[in-house]
Amino acid sequence: MPHPSTSMNIFSVAGSAMAAQSQRMNVTASNLANAESVAGPDGKPYRAKQVVFEVASSGSGQQDIGGVKVAGVVEDPSPLKMVFDPKNPHADAKGYVAMPNVNVVEEMTNMISASRSYQANVEVLNTAKTLMVKTLTIGQ
Repeated sequence: MPHPSTSMNIFSVAGSAMAAQSQRMNVTASNLANAESVAGPDGKPYRAKQVVFEVASSGSGQQDIGGVKVAGVVEDPSPLKMVFDPKNPHADAKGYVAMPNVNVVEEMTNMISASRSYQANVEVLNTAKTLMVKTLTIGQ
């Protein structure tokens, strides 16, 4: 029979991963929504954002066992795309408009990866729950 704190650790690890992947999907959705935004509230083109993960402490004193947490959301430092559109009101003197540095293909790949990771963690939770229920029915 699994140790109770170990079983609860499985739920906390999978839960933290689900929360982190959910935030990753939100950031990816924001990037996709702003892929064609020429100017944001600050008047500058939107910059793609990326989620940075780190190991979350399990609280049991073991350094290498734990969930995942979001360390931060950082802006992608890649250069903005310059598109020649002299009729655009945001065009510079040469007729180029600075567009967001969002790569739609990469963002869709990120979205699929985050979605699959989220689904995998849901399966972990369901499997752990099923195992616990089966364990409780042993001997009945």
